Amino acid sequence: MIDKESSRPTFPKRVVITGGMPYGEKELYFHYIGGYFVHADILARFMRDRIGAENVLFISGVDCYGSGVELGYEKAVNGGFTGSLTDFVARNHEMQKEIIGRYQISLDIYAGSALGEAGEIHAALSAEIFEKLYKNGALKLERTMQFYDAEKGVYLNGRQVKGRCPIQGCKSENAYADECSLGHQYKPDELIEPVSVLSGKTPERVPVDNWFFDLPAYEERLKDVLDKWEKDPACRKTLLTVIREFLKKPSIYVKKELIDEIKDIKEMPPFNIIEDGQKTSWVLEFENLDIREKAVSVLTQNGIRYRTGKTLVPFRLSGNVNWGVPVPEKDGIAGLTFWVWPESLWAPISFTKTVLGDGTDGVKWEEWWKSDDTKIYQFLGEDNIYFYGIAEMGIFMALNEGYKLPLIVPNRHILFGKTKASSSSEIKPPKAAELLDYYTAEQLRLHFMNTSLSERSVGFEPKALLKNNEGFDTVLNEGNLVTNIFNRLIRSCFYTVQKYNGGALPEYAVNEGVKKSSDKTILEYENLMTTLSFDKIFELLNIYLRDASKDWAARSRSENAEDIGQLLADSFHIVRTAAALFHPITPVGCEMIREYLGVDKRIWEWKYIFEPLTFFTKAEHKLKFLEPRVDFFKKHSSQFE
Repeated sequence: MIDKESSRPTFPKRVVITGGMPYGEKELYFHYIGGYFVHADILARFMRDRIGAENVLFISGVDCYGSGVELGYEKAVNGGFTGSLTDFVARNHEMQKEIIGRYQISLDIYAGSALGEAGEIHAALSAEIFEKLYKNGALKLERTMQFYDAEKGVYLNGRQVKGRCPIQGCKSENAYADECSLGHQYKPDELIEPVSVLSGKTPERVPVDNWFFDLPAYEERLKDVLDKWEKDPACRKTLLTVIREFLKKPSIYVKKELIDEIKDIKEMPPFNIIEDGQKTSWVLEFENLDIREKAVSVLTQNGIRYRTGKTLVPFRLSGNVNWGVPVPEKDGIAGLTFWVWPESLWAPISFTKTVLGDGTDGVKWEEWWKSDDTKIYQFLGEDNIYFYGIAEMGIFMALNEGYKLPLIVPNRHILFGKTKASSSSEIKPPKAAELLDYYTAEQLRLHFMNTSLSERSVGFEPKALLKNNEGFDTVLNEGNLVTNIFNRLIRSCFYTVQKYNGGALPEYAVNEGVKKSSDKTILEYENLMTTLSFDKIFELLNIYLRDASKDWAARSRSENAEDIGQLLADSFHIVRTAAALFHPITPVGCEMIREYLGVDKRIWEWKYIFEPLTFFTKAEHKLKFLEPRVDFFKKHSSQFE
């Protein structure tokens, strides 16, 4: 027999699952569902089965603030929308919430950072965090240059300015005021060829005062976090690779032929040269950020072109947009609002307080965010690693209040066809709702689950929506495992037991080989779930069900009643096991299986995971009668045309 305990992973007492939040200016596009929500939901549903639903919180919400939301609102008003900015965000929130539900995403709360009680709690928490960071000496007030559109008479923030990213080697298609679409941070005056999206003109740069979080001060502690993450079997290499790029010394990239000219500049601060014979540029490395800033000024004055390298820089907390969470007045500086990125980092805590009924002053949330008994998973796209994997960690450290640092779970890009698509690019991705006109939610959940986003960017190629729609629709490949193979096995079991045994379970013990194979699959599934290896889980289930299907085809030809009785006992055990393992992935179809088996919800609980079906039944238990041609896992109606 298999030693079921020797290699089983340990699980925390409680789990929080959250991640990057959709923006409040639009409907959900497919990459939110396929790149984050499905994977997070599978983990949340598994954890509820594994450690108990009362010990799991699955938290998300709409990111209500930011210049992108303001731009979206202006466009909506020009298109005839008559409500306020809050009305606009609330409308989009409801649309997002509805489509998330249609994909069977089992959130405990889908809130909004500016909406209702969650919005009130979020504003209070934001002020509280600012006050604590200020008190702990983690904030700096800096005068920096900000873009100003003289024609429109307004300051420009975030996505109101477009240009080219100044970071060396960046391949972003969109760079904004002080960050690009790949998450690189820089000062506004470093943006290359800036253009105001409001007027189409080159904006002016004017001095403004803003609060910055001293992120570079936490470099060594961030390295310690990386060491801890690296020991976690669920940690993804992408996370470690991206963060380590930002933990390098401040640097500047210059053309090789300019080195002698730079060395001759008397005002140039000291630097080390890192040579790379394979590249056209060399790296000038500096001891700290202040020295690099002086070097940047000197190079600019001497007309020498350069690109800055990735490093930790102070993280901007405040801005001057009207649509934002107010920043408390300090040192005579008033009227500022939080820059959207910082306040979105602690928004999941605001939503946790909301769902637990904490209000602004309750402390139940601390059991979930400050306890060693809790593990927090944050799912997000790789573009956001800087914010969640670096800035958020630094802020939690600076608060010095025992915050549990989340494990960041970054997914690579899910492409549309062969191209990275976004609502701001020329190639528009399909909306999540649009996909449900051609595929069922469970077909899409299985397909997105099997994308290897932990390792590489993957193309999403729905035949129904692509111009070149010849051949097999790859989106249906994973769904066929349940709509064809699993459906056929379940129906065969039910129709056979109805024909030969009056719909009652046969009184046979499960074959030892079948039990051993099922137990092994369960143990492997459990270990793969702890490493968040969703694509490998699909392959495991694929092999398990295909082997069962072959076994049924071979043994069902027998005319011996005892052989058929044993086959039914074995196959119903496989159906019971597979249903429990698919329950986090395809919950609706699995609940239908449970209904027809006539058993209670204990069948999903992992403390009973190795028990046979008869554990949940009494003697001569009868199954619910299955009519001909009933499907437990449905195909979309369009697939029958």
